Amino acid sequence: MHKLKIVAADTYFRQIKSWSFVILVLAPFLFAALSLGLGYVSATSAVKHDKVAVVSQNQGLRQAILKQFDQAERQKQVTTVAQAKRAVKANRIKGYVVVTQRQQQLQAHYRGDQTLSTSQVAQVKQVLTQYQTRLNVQAAGLTAKQWQQLQQQPTLTQSVSQQTAQAKTGQKISFYVLVFMVYMIIITYSSITAQEIASEKGTKIMEVIFSSTTAAKYFCGKILGMLGVILTQIVIYLVGGGLCFLLAQRLDKLQPVFTQFKPLIHSVLHNLININLIFLLLGVVLYTILAAFSGALVAKAEDAPKAAYPATYLSMFAFFISFPFQDNAGALTAKILSYVPFFSSYFMPVRLIAHHATMMEAGLSLLILVATIFGLIWYISRIYQGLILQADEGSFWKRFKRGLAYH
Repeated sequence: MHKLKIVAADTYFRQIKSWSFVILVLAPFLFAALSLGLGYVSATSAVKHDKVAVVSQNQGLRQAILKQFDQAERQKQVTTVAQAKRAVKANRIKGYVVVTQRQQQLQAHYRGDQTLSTSQVAQVKQVLTQYQTRLNVQAAGLTAKQWQQLQQQPTLTQSVSQQTAQAKTGQKISFYVLVFMVYMIIITYSSITAQEIASEKGTKIMEVIFSSTTAAKYFCGKILGMLGVILTQIVIYLVGGGLCFLLAQRLDKLQPVFTQFKPLIHSVLHNLININLIFLLLGVVLYTILAAFSGALVAKAEDAPKAAYPATYLSMFAFFISFPFQDNAGALTAKILSYVPFFSSYFMPVRLIAHHATMMEAGLSLLILVATIFGLIWYISRIYQGLILQADEGSFWKRFKRGLAYH
């Protein structure tokens, strides 16, 4: 047991001290900070350079359009075409709208160095339509009662539960976040583990190690060490994500967002921080064991980068076939795959998020997953010495069949 701990500790500390692990852990936080920073700068820049002045003899019409634009005070002070041209040249506004009236018809013309946005065009048209309608009513000599009758429109009402709509949106977001998390962590640790094992292939040091401890203890120590690394990363994500979430809630610019989408955010967090995390962890462990087995089967240490291919391709296959079931989690195929190891880490969380699986079904799936993990560890640890010391140059499938034959 002491030697098993030594192997596990050596594997663990060697991995967490590497720059690749540090970058792997910090990357999501740096990406989130960069995205927020760029979004803030972009929004600030857009606000600064998206101003439009309005020039018109009809001050009521002019003020109505400016109100739609939500313009700053300095844009409201631009009242003539000459002032507007100077403002455009000084880069204080991107353009100006000139509104005139000819024979009971309103005409608006925009000039600038940037086009109006789609929303700005719609805002101008909305105000112009309202004022044009008033002119048409006056020209037609309609009474107020006649005008009200012309304004009669059919109605269409909908009754949609806001909670249900938010729950559906929360399920979709939870699905994408969870599936991508499982996929990315599996791909990462499959590659790391496969190369960790494959790099020892054919080295004389392995014969020395196996002379002082059993291959089973050595293999289990490797897996325990990698499990510790995986747990460390998940804990850092949970703690760091929680702190970022609490900090974001205190930022003035983000408080309205959290207030508006509070039920949606809580729904997503509830779908992620529950039994689904256990499926994520066990799924990564299962693929890590497969990657370790693949790493032990390579012909030589130089083939280490290829060692993760079996685990990578299998995970990729499970990842992509889960997408058609995001809105059909109750399908028979999804039910079957939610109990199949290597697929259950994707499909059972999908079913749980969509409320198509009970906790009893999830428990049964977990039991099968855990049994598969222990079964693989027991079997591979028995044949590990023969696998790692095997130096044949045959094809991968020949080495695979030969590896299964070791006892």
